[in-house]
Amino acid sequence: MKGKKWLGPAIVVVLFFVGFLSGDITASRRSAQANVAFGKLKAFGDVLSTVQSSYVEEPNVDELVNGAIKGMLQTLDPHSSYLTPDLLKQVEVETKGSFGGLGIEIGVKDGILTVIAPIEDTPAFRAGLQAGDKIVKIENETTREMNVMDAVKRLRGEPGTKVTIWIAREGMTEPKAYTITRDIIKIKSVKSKPLGDGIGYVKLTQFQQDTDGDLEKALQSFTKQKGGLKGLVLDLRNNPGGLLDQAVRVTDKFVESGLIVYTDGRIENQKFKYFAHKEGTYTGFPMVVLVNAGSASASEIVAGALQDHGRAILLGAQTFGKGSVQTIIPMEDGSALRLTTARYFTPNG
Repeated sequence: MKGKKWLGPAIVVVLFFVGFLSGDITASRRSAQANVAFGKLKAFGDVLSTVQSSYVEEPNVDELVNGAIKGMLQTLDPHSSYLTPDLLKQVEVETKGSFGGLGIEIGVKDGILTVIAPIEDTPAFRAGLQAGDKIVKIENETTREMNVMDAVKRLRGEPGTKVTIWIAREGMTEPKAYTITRDIIKIKSVKSKPLGDGIGYVKLTQFQQDTDGDLEKALQSFTKQKGGLKGLVLDLRNNPGGLLDQAVRVTDKFVESGLIVYTDGRIENQKFKYFAHKEGTYTGFPMVVLVNAGSASASEIVAGALQDHGRAILLGAQTFGKGSVQTIIPMEDGSALRLTTARYFTPNG
C-alpha cells in the first residue's frame, strides 16, 4: 500500500494475515508469565514421560506432542489452529491461487463446521454446495470435534480422487451425502466485463497476492472504453476473504482519504490503522457492492469501509460475520500457528 508499513515473515490473513507479536509486555509481567508457564510445562513433561513409559503400546512421540498442541489451540476460538509443515505449505499455495481439492472455503460458525462459500466453476460449486451448508460428516467421520485445518486436510487430495461429505441445510429433513471428485482448483481472483452504457462489473472471488493488480487492469480497461467508466458493480458474493493488505488496497482504489480499517489486539503491535490515499483513486461514478452470506472477512472489510465512507451502496443478504484477524506464526520445525491476534473494525466500528 502506498505509504504502508510492509509485513514481515508472518503472513496476515483475515481468515487472513497482519504482523507478529513482539515484546510489548513489560519485563516483570513477562517474568511472571514465564514462571507460570514453566510450572505447567513441568506437569506436561511428567504426563508425557508417564505415557511414554507406561502406555500399553509404545506411542509415537511426535503424534503425542502434535496432539497436545492441537488440544491447546482448540481451547481458543475456532479460527486458531496448528499447522503441520504439510498444512502450512497448503496454506501458502492457496494464497497463490492453485491447489487440489473441492473448491469450498470453510469455517466454524455457531460451533459447527460450515461452508463459507463455494468457489465458482469448481467441483463443489457444480455439485450444488451452498454458503451456510453445515458439514456434519466427512467420509463417515463426524466433524463435531474437527477444527478447520483438520477438515481441510481431509477434503483436499489428489485430483481425480473422490470424497463423500454429509451436508445439513435449512429445509432438509436429514443430512444429504455428496460424493465429489477432487480437481485442481485454480482461482482467478478478479473477473470483469462491461455491462453496457459505461457500467462495469467486477467480481472478486478471493483476496490473493495479485488481486489489486488484476483489479487495476480491469478498471483501466473500463476507463479506456468510449465514454469512460460511469458506474461500477463490485460483486463480493461468495468471497470468503483472504489477505488483509489486499482488502486495504482494493478499498483504497475507491476512497480518497480517511480510515479504511483498524485492528485492535491485546499486544500493542497488533493495533494497526490503515488509511486511504488520494493518488490513483477511481472516483466520480456511483458504485454498488453485492454481498451475501458467503461474503466474509476481507470482503466484509471492503464492503463495510465503502459503505461507511458513503462511496457505495450495499445490496444483498447479511454477510458471514467474521471480525477477527489471524496471524500465521512460523515455528522452528517448519510448522506454524494460525493464531487469532486481533479483531478488525471498519471506520464506523
